[in-house]
Amino acid sequence: MRLDTVIFGGGAAGLWLLDRLSRDGHHVVLLESNALGAGQTVASQGIIHGGLKYTLSGLLTRSAISIREMPILWRDALLGRITPNLTRTRLRSECCYLWQTDTFSSRVGMLGARIGLQVKSEAIEAEERPAALANVYGTVARLPEQVICPASFIADLADQYRDRILKIDVAKGLKFRLGSPGEVESLILKSPTDGAELELRPGQVVFTAGAGNARLREMVGLSADVMQRRPLHMVLARGILPELHGHCVDGARTRVTITSDIDDDGRTVYQIGGQLAEDGTKLEPRALAEVARAELTSVLPSLDLSQVEWSTYRVDRAEGATGNGARPDSIQVLCAGNVTTGWPTKLVLAPILAQEIASRASSPYISAAFDPTPIAEWPRPEVAALPWQEQDRVWWRLPESQSTPIRRAA
Repeated sequence: MRLDTVIFGGGAAGLWLLDRLSRDGHHVVLLESNALGAGQTVASQGIIHGGLKYTLSGLLTRSAISIREMPILWRDALLGRITPNLTRTRLRSECCYLWQTDTFSSRVGMLGARIGLQVKSEAIEAEERPAALANVYGTVARLPEQVICPASFIADLADQYRDRILKIDVAKGLKFRLGSPGEVESLILKSPTDGAELELRPGQVVFTAGAGNARLREMVGLSADVMQRRPLHMVLARGILPELHGHCVDGARTRVTITSDIDDDGRTVYQIGGQLAEDGTKLEPRALAEVARAELTSVLPSLDLSQVEWSTYRVDRAEGATGNGARPDSIQVLCAGNVTTGWPTKLVLAPILAQEIASRASSPYISAAFDPTPIAEWPRPEVAALPWQEQDRVWWRLPESQSTPIRRAA
């Protein structure tokens, strides 16, 4: 089967690129070895960032510049005004909130967070605050950053291109035929269900498989050292909790980022990231949950955590290597032969990555309609479960704490 492009990886980056190339008339298929969105996308908090959290030092950083147009683009897609049409993606919230700890540096950070962005914070009155923020110290600001359900977003895009998405087994059902390192002549796929074989002859191969890019690059004779991983240890809390989406800032850092959803039993689930999740990579799950409880008690003083159940999960942010291991400022795209490797860095930047890769693509078959008949019977991947919906997830209660929350000094 001759194709213009074969995409590896069914997360936000791969599916957005699949949409872009398909609409441009390219003959393209996407291959996924796990569930769609498994790894970074479905594990993310779903915030459509506008760059504000990257200006807390008072500077318009390169990260903020690269991301500042994205909330408007995503909002238009979610409303069906532009393609891809994401009107079936579930919106958790129309906005996020930003609040501060009671340190002087935090108040300075709030002032420095308003520069040079399309999406800007707006201080709100006490009566406008959500219930979870009723008694927090100081200013509360509202950010027009939407929060989506990542699994719903993945399902929305995947349903539009189900005839172009194939389930594969990278370990046992994938073989590359190379002309030279980075020059793919064909791929031989073996069906994970019945062992049937399929040969694909693409003009271009694109790796957007997150952490999986390293292994794929090695399979086509390219170095895996161009990728880095920055781990997170995220916290989940479920129970009778008020809805909340936002960031608690302390100076130039995000102390905690919290998003919420409702599980199948009607309980509110908090997904807790930020500095807590970065520092938490050194802790075991129960120890991190103890720290998380102390942090929430400090930054959300009115919150009742007595009946909450806790869990944690680890996820790696896979990105192009930066030399010093710091977060990349924007997307990263590497080209070698007819192989392109891409990392969007953040969920919100998937459209920029797709645009960059699509702008380099060409299609000799663009005059003819794509015919999915040769792959009509091939197995399709499912959408990954949200972290708190995983069947083997373990939850626990923490013993009652008698200690008084410690407030951080300025």
